[in-house]
Amino acid sequence: MSRPAGRAETENVAMFARAAQRALAILLLILNSSTLVTGPARAENLLTALSRAYDGNPDLNQSRANVRARDEDTPKARSGMRPKANIVANAGPLYGSVRIPFGAGDALGRVTNFSDSYTGTPRGATLNMSQTIFDGGATEHNVRKAESGVFAARANMRLTEQAILQNGAAAYMNVLRETAVLSLRKNNIAVLEQQLKLTQDRFNVGEVTRTDIAQAEASLAQARTEFYAAQAQLKNSIANYRQIIGVDPTHLEPARAVEQHLPKSLEAAIEVALVEHPGVIAALHQVDAAEMAVKVAEAALSPSLSVNAQVSNQYDNFNGLPGSRGFFAGASGQLNVPLYQGGSEYASIRQAKEQLGQARLNADLQRDSVRASVVSSYGLLETARASIISSQAAVRAAETALAGTRAEARVGQRTTLDVLNAQQALLNARVALVSAQRDRVVASFAALGAIGRLSARQLELGVAYYDPAAHFEQVNAKWIGTQTPDGR
Repeated sequence: MSRPAGRAETENVAMFARAAQRALAILLLILNSSTLVTGPARAENLLTALSRAYDGNPDLNQSRANVRARDEDTPKARSGMRPKANIVANAGPLYGSVRIPFGAGDALGRVTNFSDSYTGTPRGATLNMSQTIFDGGATEHNVRKAESGVFAARANMRLTEQAILQNGAAAYMNVLRETAVLSLRKNNIAVLEQQLKLTQDRFNVGEVTRTDIAQAEASLAQARTEFYAAQAQLKNSIANYRQIIGVDPTHLEPARAVEQHLPKSLEAAIEVALVEHPGVIAALHQVDAAEMAVKVAEAALSPSLSVNAQVSNQYDNFNGLPGSRGFFAGASGQLNVPLYQGGSEYASIRQAKEQLGQARLNADLQRDSVRASVVSSYGLLETARASIISSQAAVRAAETALAGTRAEARVGQRTTLDVLNAQQALLNARVALVSAQRDRVVASFAALGAIGRLSARQLELGVAYYDPAAHFEQVNAKWIGTQTPDGR
């Protein structure tokens, strides 16, 4: 028959209750969506963290630089119908000699020769100018091809922006999750230490055996191992956060899901994604560029017309005659009608048509990929919602089970192992709840990215939004200059 609980046991029971309350408070503090009070240091929320990534992430800035580089394809294409001019200058010493027969010769056949030599420095310069009047539409189609390439690059930049924001949200939530898990495991160690002390006290009075002490010691050792593993995982999450956001995490506030920005149904989400997703948009612009590439290749079979002008001024160029000078000026029209150039132009046309077919197939592939991504992300979001509800129920049930198991253990109806198992079940339920909360936020960002609406504007980050059209307008009509619009 078990003896009644003594004063020490009563204190231990009260300690267990306080420890459970602390664990629950930690869990609610990290998962609650209200503002987290962290003391005098300024807290950082998810949106401010994503603002840092939007402004300073190297991957995103590299993608923006790539778009600016692609902007220059358009003025390069426009150069086909712009005038061209160049100057050719020459100068150098010249030596020459001449021998001219003089007279019919004497009786012996000997001829008198006139000989002379000269030296000079012929020099001069020629200005050549040309203007293409008609090139079969090659320049026009090249411009449209370049513009489509620019729009495709912008869409790919949007893909990078989505990836950075999504990864940033995941990194933020990972730090929160690992912090919560580490706190739970630390609290679990304290609880198990008290459980071991209680078991030792009961062993001293003969209520339990040494096996119970060994079980408590093993659970405590395992809890410490899990605590160290949680520390390592938190450090890894912090490093990943630093890589994406650009700074180390400090005083992170809890975060909300972004489900308010999502369409209400899966069917509506798919319709939006097939129209707005940057991957689909980029693929369609690549189709446009491929169509223009076919027309450019076909323009090689068309005649071309240009006007040429030349102005030349030469000195000492007439047989090296010192002081001689020549001036020439002229203009001409040139019509080029291709007849046969070895067949390369025909091969280029066929090749461009095959590449067009490839681009169209890629667009179909992107649509299928986006559709699958939307279905998958919505499924993960629904799973996370359901997991939160079930995890909350599991935590409540595990808390009740642990309290009952401890009460029954005090009267000898449960063993130490039963108490330890109940404690582990409660810990697992709380960790699962933390993970489910994290998964819901991350899944909402993934779903928003899957439909193509994950952007700084949509999230209202409050930053200076990058406008790729500004640089394009600055260089599109530029005729001359080596400096970039930002002064480099």
